[in-house]
Parts: sequence; C-alpha cells; structure tokens
Amino acid sequence: MVVREYLHGPLGFKLLARKHDIKSHRQLNNWVNVYKKYGAEGLRRKKNAEVYSVKFKLDVLSFMKRTGASLAETALHFGLTNPSMIASWKRKLLKHGVEALNRPRGRPAMSDKVKNEKNKKHQENNEMTREQKLEQENELLRLEVEYLKKLRAFQMDPEGYLEKHKQLYHSSSKKNSD
Repeated sequence: MVVREYLHGPLGFKLLARKHDIKSHRQLNNWVNVYKKYGAEGLRRKKNAEVYSVKFKLDVLSFMKRTGASLAETALHFGLTNPSMIASWKRKLLKHGVEALNRPRGRPAMSDKVKNEKNKKHQENNEMTREQKLEQENELLRLEVEYLKKLRAFQMDPEGYLEKHKQLYHSSSKKNSD
C-alpha cells in the first residue's frame, strides 16, 4: 500500500515514511526497488527463510567489493530482499573468517532433560566422523583461498579484473531477473 502510494502519489520517500511511521525512508526506498524488480510477490514475507551456501555468500560479497555496489544494489542484483543480511555476512567474514558464514542462525530451542538425553543419543549416532569434519574444513579453506585470490586480483588491477569478469556477472544477473 505504501509503495503504491509512493509510485502514484506526490510524496517522496521521507514524507511518506514520516506519514506512515516508518523509521527510515531508506526502508521505503528498498521496498520500492524490490517492488519494481519483483512485483508485489517480492515484498511478501517468506515463511521459511532460505539458507544460503557459503559459496553464494562469498560470491555476493565478492561482487559488492569488485563493483563497488551498495548493499541495496547488490541485494537486488542477487534477488535478496534484505540488504542488511549482506552487511551481516560481511561483518561475520571480517571478524571470524569464512567459517562464520557456515554457522546456523539463531539460538537452539530450549528443551527439557528428556529431550536433551534423546538428542545426545541421537547426536552420538549421527555425529560427523573426523574425516567428514576435515573434509568440511578443507572445503571452507578452499573457498576462503579462492575468495582471497579474487580479492587480491581485484585490488591489483580493478579495471582489468572487472572487464575480465563483466560477462560472467551480466549473464548471471539475467538469470536472476527471469
């Protein structure tokens, strides 16, 4: 309703945000951009939040770094409706490294002793082997090295790097907008 009022009315972001008690006019701006790209469906809350792979998160952060795109522009490019999620990924990566991007969100649900005992028995049966843990760690380290190589190449020659990878991101953005 607010997005339609902006698109068809005389009020700008700031006045409309004030009128509807929206804390930030930037939020309204994000809604309008999402609506323009994805329609009303893009504004609907998703019941089950999507879980993104570490590689996808690194690709998003790498794209933002290479192109200098804002959080909102990057979110639109990758079909994400919450730009602040990208900022969260960036903070985690800088503070704790690539492994932080693989941690599950939220806090585990609280349960009583019986549930805890059942969970412990179940975990003992399903616990990852040492080899599986090492394989997972190797994969995360490979992704981190790949990301750092791309970052170093970009820092050494930003224009050349962007020109070399321009086609890759133009073709992937067409896929995301379909």
